[in-house]
Amino acid sequence: MTVVEENLVAQEPVLAVGPAAAEPALPPDRPRRIGGVSLSGVLSLTGAAASGLCATILLYGELAPFSGALGFTVTAYLLFLAIYAVLTGFEEDGQAVRDRVMTVVLWTAATLLFTALVLIVGFTAWRGREALLHLNFFTKDMQAAGPLDPLTNGGIAHAMLGTLIMTAIALTITVPLGLACAVYLNQVPGRFSRFVRTMVEAMTALPSIVAGLMVFAIWILGLGMQKSGLAAGFAISVMMLPIVIRASDVVLRLVPGTLTEAAEALGAPRWRTVLHVILPTARSGLATAVILGTARGIGETSPVLLTAGFNPALNTDPTSGPMVSLPLAVFNFVKSPQPTMIARGFGAAAVLMALVLVLFVIARVIGGRGPGHQTKRQARRTARASRQDVARFAELHAPGLSLFEATPRTEASATADPTAPGEND
Repeated sequence: MTVVEENLVAQEPVLAVGPAAAEPALPPDRPRRIGGVSLSGVLSLTGAAASGLCATILLYGELAPFSGALGFTVTAYLLFLAIYAVLTGFEEDGQAVRDRVMTVVLWTAATLLFTALVLIVGFTAWRGREALLHLNFFTKDMQAAGPLDPLTNGGIAHAMLGTLIMTAIALTITVPLGLACAVYLNQVPGRFSRFVRTMVEAMTALPSIVAGLMVFAIWILGLGMQKSGLAAGFAISVMMLPIVIRASDVVLRLVPGTLTEAAEALGAPRWRTVLHVILPTARSGLATAVILGTARGIGETSPVLLTAGFNPALNTDPTSGPMVSLPLAVFNFVKSPQPTMIARGFGAAAVLMALVLVLFVIARVIGGRGPGHQTKRQARRTARASRQDVARFAELHAPGLSLFEATPRTEASATADPTAPGEND
């Protein structure tokens, strides 16, 4: 056989005989695209939306005696999801279909929530735009203004100051107690901690009017104190405390146990571990817990009405005299039939939302740093301590210091019996 014939024989395909010949060749694995926008996905969404809308119009207009805008919207959305799942199933497997459908559902929920938030904020600001355009609305009170006076008279300075004072009192009480209770629930397990956790969870559903009645009965009726901003701060703190404790407890549970174990292995006591390891690690989450509690307490009306009363004049003393807050001012303004008072009410509501936003930004700035990140002041303090440590170690290793030098042997020890026990033994 020549060389050419050998090459031809080597190039001939070999036919498989047996069971291996019946097995088809598997296609190569192709990774599925997780994110991004594709042409087929856009076409599937558009086609499913158009088909769902047309099917709903046909169902409501010709086939079934249905009516109502809400039912029409829900039916169209459900048909859209079903058709989109069918169209996606032509190209993807079942897992990918479920993933695509759930992605559409989550995006729909996020869009609805964002739209509702924009509508609430926009409607409030638009209805209160007439009052917000006047400077006296932020600098004057309602002592010399009535329901029939124009918007150029009166303002909400007394309500803004009252809200800040009451919130400051409530935060002064709530933040230390809430964080201390959350640390106790995490660091001291036992029957009593379980009882405290159960009581905290039950207090999260406490009606605000009950908190106001409790403070009213104890502070005003029992002790004979007058209605004031201090009493309102107590009532607001009762509403804020369980929210702060519950949210802080959840955040502290997320701190890795290895950090606590490492700190204790280095000899740190429990209080120093909590102060320097656990709390700084959960700083951002604790700030969020304080924000949630503040948002719950700053919008309360009934406890303030029972404990602080109503005062149209500016009162800067929280211990004496009635004091009004922004939610209570909004309640009194919008129940009036006069358009100017309603505009003042919506303007006060817009100011309240802006105040909550400012408090949120302040809390994010304070607690937004991640674990291990230091402020400029903390970095300077750490650098100064490091320089002091370097100087101290350099002084310890300086020549002439007996601590790091071998003790010279005396003549008595040199002439002593070599068999006697000594330093070399």
